[in-house]
Amino acid sequence: MPPFPENPTVVLAYSGGLDTSIIVPWLQETYGARVVCATVDVGQGDDFRALCEKALRSGAAACHVFDGREEFVRDFVWPTLRAGAIYARKYLLGTAMARPLTARRQAELALEVGADALSHGCTGKGNDQVRFELAYAAFAPDLPVIAPWREWSIRSREEAIAYARERGIPIDASPQKIYSRDRNLWHCSHEGGPLEDPDFEAPEDVFQLTTAPERAPDAPAYLRLGFEEGVPVSIQGQRFPPVQLLSALNALGGAYGIGRADVVEDRLVGMKSRGVYETPGGTILFAALRELETLTLDRRSLALKDGLAARYADLVYEGRWWSPEREAMDALVDRLMGRVTGEVRLKLYKGSLGIAGRKSFCSLYDAGLATFGAGAEYDHADAAGFIKLFGLPTRVAAHGGGREDAASSQEETLERERELSGLSSPPAASSNGSAGASEMSPEPSAPAADGPEARAAPDRSAIRRKSHA
Repeated sequence: MPPFPENPTVVLAYSGGLDTSIIVPWLQETYGARVVCATVDVGQGDDFRALCEKALRSGAAACHVFDGREEFVRDFVWPTLRAGAIYARKYLLGTAMARPLTARRQAELALEVGADALSHGCTGKGNDQVRFELAYAAFAPDLPVIAPWREWSIRSREEAIAYARERGIPIDASPQKIYSRDRNLWHCSHEGGPLEDPDFEAPEDVFQLTTAPERAPDAPAYLRLGFEEGVPVSIQGQRFPPVQLLSALNALGGAYGIGRADVVEDRLVGMKSRGVYETPGGTILFAALRELETLTLDRRSLALKDGLAARYADLVYEGRWWSPEREAMDALVDRLMGRVTGEVRLKLYKGSLGIAGRKSFCSLYDAGLATFGAGAEYDHADAAGFIKLFGLPTRVAAHGGGREDAASSQEETLERERELSGLSSPPAASSNGSAGASEMSPEPSAPAADGPEARAAPDRSAIRRKSHA
């Protein structure tokens, strides 16, 4: 790391949680830094006035709060939803989607105030350090990064709590309740403490957004969602802006216990970790959009999109949002989703989601073709020719025989060729130990193999006829 000027200005990604709360005084004690805190509102639900007051009491020179909620849903959540990206089969990428926006705004602020460095509170074991620093590389590539968890002597959250208490910094964490949480408009994640044991069932007091399914209403709720080119636009026929639409689905899904996921995932740095996630609105949207896609996309387009979804999920999880690869995949998704417009009806009941119906003016479903009843559009006799051609490779393989039969037939053919060519084994020695007459007397010199008197080549057609007899 290059040397800093005296009293450098450092812009810190500040959340007001345990880690960033103690980083403010640590930067001052270690580097003599003037700390500027940057916070981006992506739906955490924080009291940002109180958060900034806390930052200033901790020693920060300034605290900036940016409202990124609309941009977060429109430019990060919706593209990831449309791509169908799900990591580790169950994780809907709530934290991973928010980091590129937060880090970009932090880097832009650092350039605006002429900062000497950037800083974050990510641990050296997690994914977020990569996500933040890849965004820094995209928007402020020349600014050095101070990552306290990779420098200081604090090695556990318990030690971090003790550090905060020694300096009178107010924190919510405690040695008894030490969950690490991240919340935004899309989800709320829970890690750490007893949750680090993958065999430990998450207690009910962990959950912040969802009701326990067994305590959800006894009557189901029916929900009608509208999409335009894969973008959610309406609930029960009423149009909503992105933030309001997602917030409404979170409230409804949470009340019915929708969207809990207990995930063991592979971190980018190589280890497995366990997280408990709540994504009520996102779970509803993923289920609805998939159903609409089955109605409006052909099977090859669906297969292409499914393959793209896994790659998109890896890209988001790994923090490679600001890349030409993501832009190229978004362009492909835009092309595929051009016809994914319509409505889906869902049934919500005690933690489960059922599909009650789907419709679209772009539907590829043709009742006249699909019906089991009488219909003039489809001639059943046409299926015979299709099956004959479709099954051609199977019949060819069946007539060709097995590999062992083919190998045996080839060996028999070679043996017959040797017999007809006179290449059988030489006569054995006589019983009295002397060589046979043919070996005692010299044979007349044989003509050259390519001369006019050369032995005629064996009749190959005769060999083939015998081998197939």
